[in-house]
Parts: sequence; C-alpha cells; structure tokens
Amino acid sequence: MDIQFTAVFQKVPEGYIAFVEELPGANTQGATLDEARENLQEAISLVLEANRVLAEESIEGRDVIREPLRIRAA
Repeated sequence: MDIQFTAVFQKVPEGYIAFVEELPGANTQGATLDEARENLQEAISLVLEANRVLAEESIEGRDVIREPLRIRAA
C-alpha cells in the first residue's frame, strides 16, 4: 500500500508532541523526537484498528460489499 501522512512535531518543555494532520485522534508525545516518531507509528495503527472495529460494528448484519482499496500518494 502506498499511502502518505503528514506528521507534525512540536517541541515542548517535556519533549515533543506529535499528531497526524490527516488522521484525527492519531496523536502522542515523546521525551525525544525519535521517541515521538515511534509513538506516532503506534498511534496511527491503533486509530486505524479502532476505526475498523467501529465500522464493522456499524455494518454488522447489513448487506454490504467490502473490497480492498489502494491509495497512491500524489
């Protein structure tokens, strides 16, 4: 899959805070920039999985079509 997000990092007294512009809820912090980057990867995975679970629950028992969707960065 070829998808690209924009990570935003802000230096704060405690280290760094980070979020993904395109993915509300994907935010984290870290004592160092590297730690914030690693934590943001995990936050992205957790948000995507949580959204998947919520979507599956909302369509449970309904007649739907599910198929893979590939996104290519522009």
